[in-house]
Amino acid sequence: MPTSVALGEHFETFVKTQIASGRYNNASEVVRDGLRMLQDHDAQREAKLQRLRGDIQAGIDSGPATLLDMGEVKAEGRRRRADRAKAARG
Repeated sequence: MPTSVALGEHFETFVKTQIASGRYNNASEVVRDGLRMLQDHDAQREAKLQRLRGDIQAGIDSGPATLLDMGEVKAEGRRRRADRAKAARG
């Protein structure tokens, strides 16, 4: 089913350049490839948003934030670093 689309001068030139390069045989191929790329882009964006929503919900479900004692955080980091160094030495 033929569809007529007004692309504007910029995209008309782009389509002609793509055809002239030999990458595509006609304007329909260029447009179909562009639409496939847009479809893939939208699918990737939607998947990213779903992951983000899941991460946000996981944060909400984890309960309220608690205050951390920075001294304890640093001490734990130092303990872990020392344990890794000890394990590396054998």
